Amino acid sequence: MHEEGYDLITMRLVYPFVGDRGRVVHGLGERLREGGALVVITPTVGNTPVERRGIALDEDELTLLGAGWKTVERADADGLAFLVLRGPCHLDTRAVEKRPTTGHALTGALAVVTDDAGRVLLGRSRRGMLELPGGKTTGPEDFATAAVRELVEETGLVADPVDAHVVAMLVDDSHGVPRLTAVVRITAWTGTLANPEPDKFDRWEFFDLHALACVGDVFAPAALAIDSVWPGVIPDLPPVVSYPLAADRPPVPGEPGEAVRLRQAMAQTVIDGGWAPSEPVRDALRTVPRHRFAPEANLAAAYDGGDRAVITRRDETGTAISSVSAAWLQADMIESLCPGPGSIVFEAGSGGYNAELIAHAAGPDGRVVTVDIDPWVVRRTRAFLTEAGSGRVTAVEADAALGAPAHLVPRGGFDGSMITYNCWDISPAWREQLTEGGRLVIPLEMGGYTRAIAFERRGEVLHARGFTYCGFVRDQGQQARPAAVAPLLDGTLTLRFDDGPAADTSGFEEALRGRRHEVATGVTMGAANSYFGSLQLYAATTLSGFCRLAAHQEPEEGVTAIAKGRDAPAVLGKASLAYLIYVQTQDGDSPQGKEWEWVVHAFGEQGPELAERLVATVRAWDRHIRADDNDQHADPALTVHPASTPDDALPAGDVLDKEHCRLVFRWPGRDVLLPGPVERPEADVVAEGV
Repeated sequence: MHEEGYDLITMRLVYPFVGDRGRVVHGLGERLREGGALVVITPTVGNTPVERRGIALDEDELTLLGAGWKTVERADADGLAFLVLRGPCHLDTRAVEKRPTTGHALTGALAVVTDDAGRVLLGRSRRGMLELPGGKTTGPEDFATAAVRELVEETGLVADPVDAHVVAMLVDDSHGVPRLTAVVRITAWTGTLANPEPDKFDRWEFFDLHALACVGDVFAPAALAIDSVWPGVIPDLPPVVSYPLAADRPPVPGEPGEAVRLRQAMAQTVIDGGWAPSEPVRDALRTVPRHRFAPEANLAAAYDGGDRAVITRRDETGTAISSVSAAWLQADMIESLCPGPGSIVFEAGSGGYNAELIAHAAGPDGRVVTVDIDPWVVRRTRAFLTEAGSGRVTAVEADAALGAPAHLVPRGGFDGSMITYNCWDISPAWREQLTEGGRLVIPLEMGGYTRAIAFERRGEVLHARGFTYCGFVRDQGQQARPAAVAPLLDGTLTLRFDDGPAADTSGFEEALRGRRHEVATGVTMGAANSYFGSLQLYAATTLSGFCRLAAHQEPEEGVTAIAKGRDAPAVLGKASLAYLIYVQTQDGDSPQGKEWEWVVHAFGEQGPELAERLVATVRAWDRHIRADDNDQHADPALTVHPASTPDDALPAGDVLDKEHCRLVFRWPGRDVLLPGPVERPEADVVAEGV
């Protein structure tokens, strides 16, 4: 367009078809030179057939077209209106009201206040329920100021608006009226708690967070506001739309002296157990407030000797899907991770506490990126990190099996990665985002048995550096994989195939109704050498046809002698199976006087042969793997290779194939030929898991 502008701009028969009329006319007016004119020629509604209404303007539209011009001249001819517009005069924008408003929504602010022990302030109102300090806003008053005003009016406590932070906006419904509530976190206050409005409240008091699940009626907005700060402490909340705000506020201090004492005791228990040999991990256990990341648990449960996980979320079946793991296991896995000063670590599976332990162990320059697929878990983690975190942990909502978002991956990769849920497979992203020589610590399922394994990356291969017996919540998202199962004898038994499709079980039920073949292994265990986790893993990774046989009825009611709710290592043949149990052979008044022996039971024509294979496996384990000390059992040399690795490029060993990788085990005392090609099961033959 001409840089100096125009004396005349004409819009002929096009204006009705312009979408953004105001913007277009405004722009054309800016292109006119002094004294120039914009001429609009358009059909009018009065002279246009109804079916062609879209090509014409009515009188209101013509009037609107002339708004904002100094002079408007109009002429009409042949059914057309000719408008000559001169002198565009853009009016200053004003905010105006339509008409006197009628109340159709409730707005207010609630103050969330804690004392120096971390307890939340609630008042018992005359309405027979617990409430937070707060109320309606007045005039143009902002929400933070309203919360501070209500706090002093209702409780006598004084806060500075600078210490009042709007952390969330809640939208819900009160008897058909929309309600907007600002959640205001008060981080500092002074004064003495009182009850200035006895006509409204009976009393005010501070409540422990873990007690909020059983305090009776709580005003719905107050319960929802508490949940926005400490998700999960009050169950069964009404529906709400929550808009969390990224408030820039400091962590809120405050914990009871009992929490400090219990935390030191927990740390000492973990240290005495040998799980935290390094000073950075010991200091993290002594410092990071575990109870503030599990507020629904009382202090004793949160710090239960370092040996108890706190379940924080269950699915509709009651199965735990999120937890704060046992402190000894967290310490052991962090020690295996070997974070150094300034390490940047990836964590899959969030919660906050474990990430803060890692961040503390990595020092003031360390950083953790924690990723979880569950929006509730991420919201909870962020809330707790804001309340009690170091500022060095970033929580992200995503499928952790895909690794961290690219913009959060440091150049060269993470110094370490920790997975905090049971994994059937190892995601390629976890290896690819790991720096050379970095550690990946992962609870890996092998044959249905889980071990927390510390791997070290060497090129495309992961090398195991240590194993720990453990159990975690199951994985979710892309990597979740249900085990294939085959029920037997009307569901009283189940065969579980954790690393492949369900086998053909034709003839198994007939075999189970036949004679049971029994073979004693001669291998016993007592109190001093009762650990057999290495036997489970040894059998699962060295026996072809391996699976697990689970019992769902009492031993005396069934044919297997397997305890109800337990499973046994098993191997299958054609219409035959054998499995391993232990039976008590000596009983005494003390644990040292008790003894058990491993025994193989078998059914079917091939049962005796299968039994001998299991017996040989137990005896080989006893000879080469087992130790007199439960803590000294031998681990296999384990390497993990990409799934595309051909057989002739693998080292000798027992191979366990996953979808994304190939695991090669080399057990002491076992001479193994290179395995042949492994047929990978198709996804559609995997039975539904339990």
